[in-house]
Amino acid sequence: MLKYILRRIIQFIPMVFFLTVIVFLFAYLAPGDALSGEAIDPNTPREVIEERRAALGLNDPIHIQYWNWLRRAATGDLGMSTHFTGRSVSELISQRLGNTFYLGAFALFVTLIVSVPIGIYSARKKYSVLDYAATSFAFVGLATPNFFAGLLAIYVFSFGLGWFPTQGSIGSPGLTGFEAFISRIQHLVLPGVTLGLSSTAIFMRYMRSEMLDIKGSDFIRTARAKGIGANSVLYKHTLRNAMIPIVTLLGMEIGMLLSGAFIVETVFNYPGIGTLFLSGMSNRDYPVIMAVNLLIGLSVLVGNLLADIFYAVIDPRIRLD
Repeated sequence: MLKYILRRIIQFIPMVFFLTVIVFLFAYLAPGDALSGEAIDPNTPREVIEERRAALGLNDPIHIQYWNWLRRAATGDLGMSTHFTGRSVSELISQRLGNTFYLGAFALFVTLIVSVPIGIYSARKKYSVLDYAATSFAFVGLATPNFFAGLLAIYVFSFGLGWFPTQGSIGSPGLTGFEAFISRIQHLVLPGVTLGLSSTAIFMRYMRSEMLDIKGSDFIRTARAKGIGANSVLYKHTLRNAMIPIVTLLGMEIGMLLSGAFIVETVFNYPGIGTLFLSGMSNRDYPVIMAVNLLIGLSVLVGNLLADIFYAVIDPRIRLD
């Protein structure tokens, strides 16, 4: 098991390197540069602007610029924001990363507790009323964009029923203890459910199809022929093998939740990484854009690495590959 993990980590390192190259090249080839986001007086002399470009290293060759950015990023220095004057990108991300983490974790929690049980039941009771209802929900969930689902949720559950807040922070100020916890959950429900809607539909369909495929396998028929109980066959043999593609989706879902949060955070005015990224895009704040892209890419790679490790836990045969 340790050798398997080490092999995956060794494969992980060059992927991180290529990720940094791609992130840097996208920013380098984009129109403008890091100086574009700064508020510069149109009457500023050309010499002053050139001095500023030299101070930022924008006149250096591309490989020198990449190396300087990579060296600083490796130490946690992601540069200074050109839009939020005087504030480092690391500070901006650290203030918002926790909010996005809570939102993504809540969305993933909702996805798992809804999709896995319903997917299992749909496979056990194929073509039942609940199976048809789950299939219809999956189609609707996949076809509904996040921004539309968010606006609809605000209209129904905030304006209509008044159950949840429409927007704002992750909690109400001045509250402590249990009241603060409840307030935070209330602010997470609508954006979290909206963010996890499409994921719930995908997981539900995968869970159902994998359970049905494995139920028809030879080893399942053999287990039944040996007289093993139905629950043991379902949870010990069928479910364990059906979870392998679900683990794959979980690894990919980490990065997808972060990228999907951009739209959801904007709809609900939620103070997370998504709103920071969109602010950086609209103001050409390249240090922020590069940092958020790097963060999303790393989250996808780490998610896939964890998925590979969980593969070996679920199915020991994978360690021998």
